[in-house]
Amino acid sequence: MFMLWAIPAGLILGFVAGGSLDGLFSLGFRWGPLAIAGLLVQLVLFTAFGDALAADLGPAIYIASTIAVLVAVVRNWRVTGMPIVAVGSLSNLVAITANGGFMPASQEALEIAGFAGPGDHTNSVVLADPAFRPLTDIFALPAGIPLANVFSVGDVLIGVGIVIVIVAAMRSRPQPIAPGRSGQS
Repeated sequence: MFMLWAIPAGLILGFVAGGSLDGLFSLGFRWGPLAIAGLLVQLVLFTAFGDALAADLGPAIYIASTIAVLVAVVRNWRVTGMPIVAVGSLSNLVAITANGGFMPASQEALEIAGFAGPGDHTNSVVLADPAFRPLTDIFALPAGIPLANVFSVGDVLIGVGIVIVIVAAMRSRPQPIAPGRSGQS
């Protein structure tokens, strides 16, 4: 959910910096459907329906969907800001994989975000001694703020990278595609 703050922030900053949506629409993000599929899988996975549907496969599905998103991000490495998104995505993948397919969160961060217990569907779990603790969900947007949730340093990097991608794309001037060239590789 943290990245949902990055999109409007990037758009606002892009407009303030004199950008337009034309540059954003001409970005040419490669393998976009793979990234969208991975994110949609995660969106469903962390609901009551997703819990029931995935059952014991949830951790493996979470890891696979995170890898799918990371692959799409790396495919777009040359897009300004995308390397930051990639580092954040890799950071999250390391934490999730090292902890058996779960993103650990501190109990304190969960409480600050307003999550009372297991019935609150989140992608985070409390573990006594998580691997790579600094990469886990140790930060929180407090309850009462829209989209309050726990988040990791990887989420911060993803958010910053998304803002940079949006602002840079909005400030760029779309280049006409030469006849006979699609601009895609």
